[in-house]
Amino acid sequence: MRQFFGMSQSGNLNEAVSGLTNPQLILLMSNSSQFEAHVKRLEELYPRVPSIGCIGMSYDTKVVEKGVGVIAFCDGVTAAANVLEEVSVMPVKYIERLERDVRDINSSNTNTVCIDFCAGNDACVLTTVYSVLKQRGISLVGGTGDGGKVSANGRVYKDAVAYALVKNNSGRVKAYKENIYHPMGRYRFIASRTDKANYILGELNGVPAKKVYQDILHITEQEIQTQTFKNPFGKINGDDICIISIQEVCGNALKCFRQVNDSDVLILLELGNYRQIVKRTIQMIRSDFPKISAVFSVNCLFRYLLFSENHYMEEYLREMSALGNHAGLVGYGEHYNNRFVNQSMTCVVFE
Repeated sequence: MRQFFGMSQSGNLNEAVSGLTNPQLILLMSNSSQFEAHVKRLEELYPRVPSIGCIGMSYDTKVVEKGVGVIAFCDGVTAAANVLEEVSVMPVKYIERLERDVRDINSSNTNTVCIDFCAGNDACVLTTVYSVLKQRGISLVGGTGDGGKVSANGRVYKDAVAYALVKNNSGRVKAYKENIYHPMGRYRFIASRTDKANYILGELNGVPAKKVYQDILHITEQEIQTQTFKNPFGKINGDDICIISIQEVCGNALKCFRQVNDSDVLILLELGNYRQIVKRTIQMIRSDFPKISAVFSVNCLFRYLLFSENHYMEEYLREMSALGNHAGLVGYGEHYNNRFVNQSMTCVVFE
């Protein structure tokens, strides 16, 4: 298979798709003001080609911040794209669409991946989608777009998740998740006074969450939003850690980018040596895949900001591109199988 990446920093879709012929699946990442026009135009240019899209930044060796990016899979791919609607209420209502698509492309755990772009309620969406995928051992990689909108096959949807099933007819696929944080000290907290609907974390061990976070890290209230780049919370999930980013201060509570429930056990995390961690991830991928056709990844917005502030983003993209054709999305939350995480990188590698 072959992966195409085209972009226009000015938002010119014709420029972004220049040279793209016979795509078998298209991923669109556009800016908020042109998204709907780009979705319509893309369908006119490539009618009946499966496609999904969202509002967000994209990249290959450079980041497209306000324009448009197009990723396409060609030559040896079988794909299906669709949407589950009403994700804030009942995404399972539309699950037959996914079940049918999985059957139709004859998916298997070794050669198929599901890529999704979500407009919200990610945790519930992933539970729903993965209930179908896990029956065949199919991995999922995706992320949250901006603006509460996604697209599928030329139509724009609100309150929905767009998904694409991608079958590599010439080799394997495998999903990965990269975490650049590790536990800080021996801190363990029981969450309480949470508001699940608004992602509010009220108290930790019975003490206001804002006070606990400030006292441990010796920071002011104004520093909390940027301190989460270095010290997010983590929720232990089996042998894995789901990262929970802080969005803002709400009185004495903290609003997060991921749902926290009463009685959840949280830990405090600190930033590791991300340059070394990235190198280890690349080495692991190379060990698993001596021959790579393409890599599609989703990097968290906070990773993008952290890497950019430390003048590492361009170096990071160069290192990832050395694996092969690498392109992806800057997301507002990352998806890995049935897990919704923050401040992470997820990717799928195609043999």
